[in-house]
Amino acid sequence: MLSIATLTMNPTLDVAFEIDRILPVHKMRGGNERHDPGGGGINVARVFVRLGGNARCCYLSGGAAGAALDWLVDLHQLVRNRIAIADETRVSTSIFERDSESEYRFVTDGPIISAAEWQECEAAVAEISCDYLVASGSLPQGVPKDFYARIGRLAKERGIRFVLDSSGAGLAHGLEGGGAFLVKPSIGELRALTGKQLQEEEAIIEAAEGIVRRGEAEHVAVTMGHDGAILTNGNGTTRLPALPVEAMSAVGAGDSFLAAMVHAFSAGREPVDALRFGMAAGAAAVLTPGTDLARADDIHRLYGDMSKHHSF
Repeated sequence: MLSIATLTMNPTLDVAFEIDRILPVHKMRGGNERHDPGGGGINVARVFVRLGGNARCCYLSGGAAGAALDWLVDLHQLVRNRIAIADETRVSTSIFERDSESEYRFVTDGPIISAAEWQECEAAVAEISCDYLVASGSLPQGVPKDFYARIGRLAKERGIRFVLDSSGAGLAHGLEGGGAFLVKPSIGELRALTGKQLQEEEAIIEAAEGIVRRGEAEHVAVTMGHDGAILTNGNGTTRLPALPVEAMSAVGAGDSFLAAMVHAFSAGREPVDALRFGMAAGAAAVLTPGTDLARADDIHRLYGDMSKHHSF
């Protein structure tokens, strides 16, 4: 099994709990409280390690929330490379309303990063030894829009496979660096990237294939929630339907998908098999409450169910 490193520029201290009903003004008491280290790259590392892989987390951290985040990263037994920042790490809150069985998610923009801080992070990433570098999550304020493109070029120069999962400017400018091994936009992120509605499957595939044709990524996996996922590369395009599962929480589904897909690639599996494994992890993630992520047993079970219905 190869090793990965993940980069989380805008991590979160994830808090989740349940209440009976959300009401304005009233003090509402909750239960089943959870605290987890969060943010795209950290979530990817958590699931990758659950699957038996080795992962190092590089992330920015500051303030009281940052100290709690560091403690939780250690609690989850993740190898970390922490870059200290002056501003406060953001807190993300997920609330499950029992009466309606609805989930409410709140997240802030996060800290403002100084030039010295993001440059220190860039230098740290340039020294990390790994086989795959996964840059996942949004870019915080103060970080250049082309930061992920810069990181991708550093990875390419060292023979490291670069994986990108971001949105907005992070995705658009990250692709400009070219040569990513894998990029994983959601359908919403792909629509924002292209500025098109992409209502028909053919339009979605055309947009994904365009990324491959332009040399921006070798593989493009588009996650579409209840509509499944699409994988395109130089050998063609595959679309698979979503697994029917009862959702407990949508938190971390995309990160779990990406972690399992990279895990499959690092184990030498074929791209379509990696897509299946990723979809199994995405479905496994929605089975877990609050800010928990996909569990290995659920991933393997759901992957086995997919294998019974779809030939390789």
